[in-house]
This record gives sequence, structure tokens and C-alpha cells, in this order.
Amino acid sequence: MDREDLVEIMARYTDYLLRIAYGYVKDLHAAEDLVQEVFIKFYNNNGKYEERGELKAYLAKMTVNKSKDYLRSWNYRKVQLKTSLLLHAGKRNADGLVKKDEQELIGEAILNLPLKQREVLVHFYYNEMTLAEIADVISIPLSTVKTRLTRGRELLRNQLQGFEWEVLNHE
Repeated sequence: MDREDLVEIMARYTDYLLRIAYGYVKDLHAAEDLVQEVFIKFYNNNGKYEERGELKAYLAKMTVNKSKDYLRSWNYRKVQLKTSLLLHAGKRNADGLVKKDEQELIGEAILNLPLKQREVLVHFYYNEMTLAEIADVISIPLSTVKTRLTRGRELLRNQLQGFEWEVLNHE
């Protein structure tokens, strides 16, 4: 693989991989770093990729794994602690709340879900993956994907009581 091939792959899949990484880490800068690391690893290990499956799924799986590694890292926990301290101080200084629109509320509610439910919902609704694709990308059985999707929807319903979200109401 040469640089032109890598540039073409990056142009095609960067946005898709960013959405996946952001769904896990909830931080755009960290997601961008993770996607960059995925492309670097892919470029350096291009001999290991066998074209048995779709490249998009291969890169998605690499992104999921990098994101999970990041969430387990000490650096992430340190950043989370600093962020929570800054947010707590910022709330005291805030003089009013800004009303959010429905899409922001739903996105925020999804990001507040536990990781197991959040990752399935993000892949299903935002990345428009099938249940089988999700099972393959995050390496869990199809039945587990179905269960996590159902539980994630239930948790969202509880968080969004009083709001209408068409996808949740028409299963």
C-alpha cells in the first residue's frame, strides 16, 4: 500500500470512524486522535490485513478496540477527573441555562447511557449498521446485541420521558 491508497482510505472512512470513536469516548479531540492512531496502525501493519472481509468493518473493529483501550487507560481517568472538577466549578458560575433542542437532548441521553448499551445504539442508529454487523464489530453474540439494543431503548425512554422520539416509539 502506498500513500495515495492511504489518503483515499482516510478520505472515505474518517467521518465514519470518528462517529464510532466519539460514541465511545465522548470527546471529539480524543476521537480524532484515536482515528489517527487507527490509520497509522493500519498503514504500518498493511501486510496483516487480508481482504477476506470488508475494509470498512476491519477499520471499525480497530476503532472500537482502540476506543475501549483508551477508556481503560490512566490518561482517560485523569482527564475525566479534571473535566468533572472543571464542570462542577463552571456550574456555580453559570447564570442561566440554555434550552437545548430535541436532537441535542437525545444525543446527550445516549452519551449518558452505560457503554454496553450506548455502543449498540450508536452503531445501530447513527452508523446504520445491521445487528449482525454490530455483533461482528464488537465481538459479541447476535442475541447479546439484541438484548443490549432493547435495554438501551428502555433506558432512553426513561431518560427522555415527556419527549417524543419517533424511533423509540415505532419499534
